[in-house]
This record gives sequence, structure tokens and C-alpha cells, in this order.
Amino acid sequence: MTHAVTLAHYLARIERQHGCAPLPLQQLLMQVAGACQAIAAQVDAGALAGVLGAAGSENVQGEEQKKLDLIANETFIAHCHWGGQLAAMASEEMETPYPIPAQYPRGDHLLLFDPLDGSSNIDVNVSIGTIFSLLKMPDGRSSVSATEEDFLQPGRRQLAAGYCIYGPQTTLVLTLGHGVSVFTLDRPQGAFILTRDQLRIPRQTAEFAINMSNARHWAAPVRRYIDECLAGSQGPRGKDFNMRWIASMVADVHRILCRGGIFMYPWDQREPERPGKLRLMYEASPMAWLVEQAGGAATNGNQPILDIVPAQLHERVSVILGSRDEVTRVTGYHAQDASPR
Repeated sequence: MTHAVTLAHYLARIERQHGCAPLPLQQLLMQVAGACQAIAAQVDAGALAGVLGAAGSENVQGEEQKKLDLIANETFIAHCHWGGQLAAMASEEMETPYPIPAQYPRGDHLLLFDPLDGSSNIDVNVSIGTIFSLLKMPDGRSSVSATEEDFLQPGRRQLAAGYCIYGPQTTLVLTLGHGVSVFTLDRPQGAFILTRDQLRIPRQTAEFAINMSNARHWAAPVRRYIDECLAGSQGPRGKDFNMRWIASMVADVHRILCRGGIFMYPWDQREPERPGKLRLMYEASPMAWLVEQAGGAATNGNQPILDIVPAQLHERVSVILGSRDEVTRVTGYHAQDASPR
């Protein structure tokens, strides 16, 4: 008889096989999964729970917050701050790190999260999600006095990364450095069940995801790549491409993990001093690790995203990720370009 493999069973197994999921990390990931389940319930209820619409406030980046942004942020804090595994948390919705309250024990892990990716899709019932990343406190640093600087680590130091997508199914996608696994929420059982293991992204693709409305603002290498895709079978690529764009990074990356493709959110000339739109630590680094673990690639056009050492907590970055051959092509176009971008 075949028994379902729950997230808890999977974490225990991967610790036995690879030694990468000690008990404190397992406990913390189960708390993260619990937060995602609670957010999924709020998303499901939607207007019935009064969670739709704007919150009437802005986050640290000056972006309008939705009610569900704030609810999801508080849900993550409530599920994860008490267990004794964390030194601090950092969220896209908070200007500074969240210290663990004095009444709770502390551990040596750091949790970063985007509580609700794709906020513009909340009110129109399109897939949205949560992105998370786990780091260890730097050697020699006390968990009692965690600061912003402790979070400023390159993506290759992540212990675990993943996302939860709230769509037709609630799906948790996770890596601990030994491939990418997918878990589907079994609502009656109240558990995430392993449904796909060792995802692999095809090296080549005929799909690209980018916001075409920004085309006039892109740097030359990105315009060159997209123009070649649009030229189709009559152009230099000799094949037709399809465009996909959901305006939710979680949803676009999930499609790529499942069937291949390339996702791009590049630098553009409207804000030349800003290296990109997406957040390095809350969005780009965890997604880059998932994509690399599935056989894909992720760069900012010049270097692998996982090699970037962040200088600040809310740093932004240009993102090109997905099928390896396509990412290599776009990155190569950047290398050939003489302009600063």
C-alpha cells in the first residue's frame, strides 16, 4: 500500500538522506507551511471575509498596500515568531527587521518573506502567492542582537527557499538544495502532500514572460531578444514563441518550473538609478535558487543572482530566469552590449 508523503515526512526523509534539514529547520518550515495554510483560507474566503481592497497605506517602497498584504504579513509573524528557531524576520512589507519578542526563545535562523506576491491580482481572483527564504545567522553573531546586516547574505547561503501559490490548488514548492519538490494542500487532512518531486526545467523553450507595455523603456539586449522571439519562424530564431504574463512572479515562475519558459523583469530607463524592480532578498534570490535547483538559470543580465551580495535589506534587482539556454542567450546579449545596461 502506498502512503501519502506529507511535508513533515519529506523533511524527515531529506534530513536522513542529505543532513540538510535538522529538527529546528524542520520545525520552522512546518510553521511557514502553517502560515501559508492560514493565508490560503483568507484568500479562499475573499470578499466573504472582508479581505479584498486597499488598506489605505503604503509599504516601505511607497507601493499601495492591499488589506490582504497586511493580513498575510501578520499571519506569518504570528505563526513563526514563538517557536524558538528564529533570531529575526524581515518582510517586504516592513521597513526594518522584526525582532523576536523577549518572551520567546530565540534560535539562529533568519526568515525573509514576501507575504503576498502579485497584490494587483487579489481583487480579480487571479493566482497570487507567498515567497520565503531561510538563512543562518552569520558565524560569531548573537541571535539576541540580530540586525539588518545579518540578513545581507548572498543567495547561495540560503538553507531553504520556496513559495506557496494560491490558485485552483494551494501548492507549496520547496528546495533545501537537493532538487525542487511540490506539495499540494489536502484541505480535509490539513496537510501538504508531496505530489511532484525533482522538477526539471527544459533547457529550451518557446514561451517568454515579460510585461510588453514597458518595451520602449528596455535596454537594447532585452529588446533584441524579444524582437527575435516576436519575429517567429521567419526570424533569426527560426521558431514561433508564445508570450505569457500573469503579473504575479509566483504564478509566472510556477508555470516555468512546471513546463519551461523564460521570465524577465529587466532594468528600464524610467528609473535609471534603480537596478531593477523586484526585490533581491524577498523575491529574486529564493526564486533563483529554485530555478537553479530545477536545472534552469537566473541572472540579472550580468551575473548569477545567487552571487549578488546585497547592500541593503530592500535592494532591487533585474531578473532573467528560466530555461537555461534562453537565459544564457539573453545574458550573452548583455555581455555584447557596449551600453551601461
